Amino acid sequence: MIELSVVVPVLNEADNIKPLVQEICTALEGRLAYEIVYVNDGSTDGTPQVLAELCRDRPNFRALHHDTRSGQSAAIRSGVKAAHGPWIATLDGDGQNDPADIPALWDKMQSLSGGAVMIAGWRTQRKDVWSKRIASRIANRIRTALLRDGTPDTGCGLKLFPRDVFLEFPYFTHYHRYFAALMKRQGGTVVSVPVNHRPRGAGKSNYGNLDRALVGIADLFGVAWLQRRGSIPRVREEA
Repeated sequence: MIELSVVVPVLNEADNIKPLVQEICTALEGRLAYEIVYVNDGSTDGTPQVLAELCRDRPNFRALHHDTRSGQSAAIRSGVKAAHGPWIATLDGDGQNDPADIPALWDKMQSLSGGAVMIAGWRTQRKDVWSKRIASRIANRIRTALLRDGTPDTGCGLKLFPRDVFLEFPYFTHYHRYFAALMKRQGGTVVSVPVNHRPRGAGKSNYGNLDRALVGIADLFGVAWLQRRGSIPRVREEA
């Protein structure tokens, strides 16, 4: 029985797929039963061909495809909905997240006895260009002041969380930046764990600082509204 599904959204990352998949297998093989679920978000490069080859070669590898580009949040949601494991680990497809950190997140979750808990990666030493680091630092401060989610690095793609709780999150475009706040809205706990961060493997980023800033303003106030309006009761059944 699968214990963990590793979900990786990709857009035009053909050259980064095989190296990252090999690293995921190296990190998890022999530790727990897992599957790898890649979600191709309308790529126009050789990504579909690489994914098809891996599906033939690896029995625990699965690939989903969006016919048109729908965004990273939609790709993550598609992967989680299709996943067979009760626990989900997410990774960015550019190789900057290190799969070798997944076992540490898994061990941390086990020490907390599971439940409604999200283990979030914390990139204490970013390897991005300076403009991206500055933009993220400013965004984190604004988000923390407004949402009080207590998470120093919500932008890290490496996270571990229960599938069933995630599927109760209200869905909206770009909601992957607010998973910590949404988990707390559900009455859950978020724990940040320092993780490795690396330079991009190949290619270039598909997302710019201005793009994130413009959509992030509306999303930020929307999540704050959800927090105020979201009263999620804890349900207890009589024994």
